[in-house]
Amino acid sequence: MVKLSVVIVNYNVCYFLEQTLLSVRRAVEKLAQPVEVFVVDNNSVDGSVAMVQARFPEVQLIANRDNPGFSKANNQALRRATGQYRLLLNPDTVVEEDTFRACCDFMDAHPDCGGLGVKMLDGQGQFLPESKRALPTPEVAFYKMFGLARLMPKSRTFGRYHLGYLSPEDTHEVEVLSGAFMMLRQTALNQIGLLDEDYFMYGEDIDLSHRLRQGGWKNYYFPGTRIIHYKGESTKRTSVNYVFVFYRAMVIFARKHFAPGRAGLFSLLINAAIWLRAGAAVLERLAVRVAPLLLDAGLIWAGMYVLKSYWENNHKFVPGDYPPQYMTVAVPAYILVWLTSAYLSGAYDPPVKTSRVVRGVFLGTLLISAASNFLDAWRFSKALIILGGAWAVAAIVGRHLLAHFIKYRDLRLSEHRQKTIAIVGSGPESRRVRHLLEAAGVQARVIGHVSVAPKPADTLVPPAAIPLPVPPPKSRWASCGSWPISSASTRSMN
Repeated sequence: MVKLSVVIVNYNVCYFLEQTLLSVRRAVEKLAQPVEVFVVDNNSVDGSVAMVQARFPEVQLIANRDNPGFSKANNQALRRATGQYRLLLNPDTVVEEDTFRACCDFMDAHPDCGGLGVKMLDGQGQFLPESKRALPTPEVAFYKMFGLARLMPKSRTFGRYHLGYLSPEDTHEVEVLSGAFMMLRQTALNQIGLLDEDYFMYGEDIDLSHRLRQGGWKNYYFPGTRIIHYKGESTKRTSVNYVFVFYRAMVIFARKHFAPGRAGLFSLLINAAIWLRAGAAVLERLAVRVAPLLLDAGLIWAGMYVLKSYWENNHKFVPGDYPPQYMTVAVPAYILVWLTSAYLSGAYDPPVKTSRVVRGVFLGTLLISAASNFLDAWRFSKALIILGGAWAVAAIVGRHLLAHFIKYRDLRLSEHRQKTIAIVGSGPESRRVRHLLEAAGVQARVIGHVSVAPKPADTLVPPAAIPLPVPPPKSRWASCGSWPISSASTRSMN
């Protein structure tokens, strides 16, 4: 009898999928009981299907010719699965070698467990709070969507969404599990049904968790094993599209499970949150783009004020102050021309180059000087225009230098920074990775590799000791887009 069926739905994350399947392969070896693995590909265009066929022949592959959504794709595999337990696993995760064994043992010991989630960490090793959640009732959703849950994460009232008052180091009965890793009991699925296909993406895990509890089963958060979840690889969570898709799924859930009055209140809150979050996402992206320009504008305006005061007191041909409109109208117009010209000249494109800043501001200065010849009422001082242009260059370059120094502790603006990498894997796989990095022109310094072969201690081998191989025939390699696949991993040191 098959103990476990693993179901992975993939969409254009070929590299992450390969790492997931490699970790699954190791975890299957530790379980010592029959396991079947399904990959459902939703019409990826990055070579995912070819990679799975070439590198993982043990996987049962379902290659869709369209994208039917997450729920439908999972159900395709669940209907074919035969395992006592069914695991829904994201393609951007990495499981520990004993994850399957530990989870199956837990479910064997807890016959009331219908669904099981584990401790999830992000790519930096930080605990992901969505590992354990409460049901998003109107009250819980309100606290989450309007920031109270973030302000008071450990409050039993305001922090219920992520159950922040429960220790992530202890096992707990919870209401909602994450679809990134959700182990399900087949007898429970037979009773409550599969995933609701009204959900295209997001919300289906909340719906399934709730139906498990309605059916008399319990959901558990189990920290006895951990996984890495590189969350949001298919959909960036700061995008407007994510905001709309996620919160619309919440509306579907409310209409399905709440009484009409509560569903109406929930829908009202959700729609308010959609527009607030969508607006915030747009403003955030705009602020990231505009903030450097605004900062430079402020620096230039301050410098122009100092230059004006100095020029009035020491060099102005006709003694007296410039009219107020010089600083309130003329100087802002100068700044707009300088920054626009600098922006169009690539002064804000990485890597930052001083020559682009100089070229842009110089062209802007010429334009300002030429325009002032035709506007007698706004002709103040050619000298201040030239000095202002020089200050604009100094302000923009200086601000870039300061930011660069704070981040890198040096002043080499245009230098392409190399990453320092150690490769973890077997000898042949490490050589493959080094070859791929060189073939792709990746700027990286490989300091060596850590062998995974059984030894008294892992050894850091200098790169000189690992000769680069001759590129193998292309027929031996599966490809994720333009990147050949490797089962060795790399670790950046900076």
